[in-house]
Amino acid sequence: MGRPFGVPVYVAPSWFLVAILITWVFGGQIDRVLPELGAASYLVSLFFAVAFYASVLVHELAHTLAALRFKLPVRRIQLQFFGGVSEIEKEAETPGREFVLAFVGPLLSLVLSGVFYLGLLAVDPGSVPGVLLAGLMISNLIVAAFNLLPGLPLDGGRMLRAVVWKLSGKPMTGTIAAAWVGRALALSVLIGLPLLTQSGALGSDAVDNVGMDTVLDALLAAILAAIIWTGAGNSLRMARLREHLPELRARTLTRRAVPVETDTPLSEALRRANAAGARALVVVDADGVPLSLVREAAIVGVPEHRRPWVPVGGLAQDLTDGMRVSAELAGEALLDALRATPATEYLVVEETGEIYGVLSAADVERAFVKAMARPS
Repeated sequence: MGRPFGVPVYVAPSWFLVAILITWVFGGQIDRVLPELGAASYLVSLFFAVAFYASVLVHELAHTLAALRFKLPVRRIQLQFFGGVSEIEKEAETPGREFVLAFVGPLLSLVLSGVFYLGLLAVDPGSVPGVLLAGLMISNLIVAAFNLLPGLPLDGGRMLRAVVWKLSGKPMTGTIAAAWVGRALALSVLIGLPLLTQSGALGSDAVDNVGMDTVLDALLAAILAAIIWTGAGNSLRMARLREHLPELRARTLTRRAVPVETDTPLSEALRRANAAGARALVVVDADGVPLSLVREAAIVGVPEHRRPWVPVGGLAQDLTDGMRVSAELAGEALLDALRATPATEYLVVEETGEIYGVLSAADVERAFVKAMARPS
């Protein structure tokens, strides 16, 4: 939908479902307040749905601007079923920055609520602008209050994580605490929201809350609880991922390689590799400059009786700049390098440019899965 501050904004297909739902529900309320509008009340309601999600976008832009201010890359902003999300690719370096990064979103929603309240004072509350401004004021207040709840994946959960991180000195401890509070919050929403609605504590008449309204309340509570519970679990998994990332080192995962010229028969190249205890082949020119990597999958696909007649050059993939990685890379820097240039094998070189070996993407994946399987 655009690239504010260089960050792409996407609208998920689920947003259109929510827009229809808001238009239907809010349109009925407008029709009761302003019956003279007739069918036009649903056009007004559609405008409210778009304006509300514009407010959500502003909320997410606050997170994005704070992340960019702290030099944290933001992959994208996505507007979806229940609000929006700013996909920040790296973790804040300090608990203070994490707290600020989380707090600016609800803060801006509160500011927007105040702005809409001031606008409401200048118009007739019984007019179309008055109804719209009142709806936007209340909805932004709800967004701020909901996001301040202290459980992941909500902004309040990230603020709680920052506080526990600061007190304990361990970001993982903060994540665990905020994630379990988030799961408790999910159960509270699942059980408490329908009970509050039934009791009339949310401003409706308890006697009227039967039938379809009860089913809708329970469904809404279940969806919200599922989103919070899943988000809390994902936050834990991401924290474990970051905890184990330093274990991924190019130097320890690299296979030893032997250099061969492009016309070397595959059988001879494999004999040299076995003799040297190597598990990879690098095709070089007459001066020893690497040209390409022999793909493991291509070797497996050649029957053994044909290997003396197949030159390794026909099984190799030409090297690009992105397929050369430093032996010193580790953790997130290593994954970033592999993600920037997807390939099955990479040439690993020393800082001097000397060939160190070949890194297989499959080996990185296996090491990552093995690390994630160990307890934190």
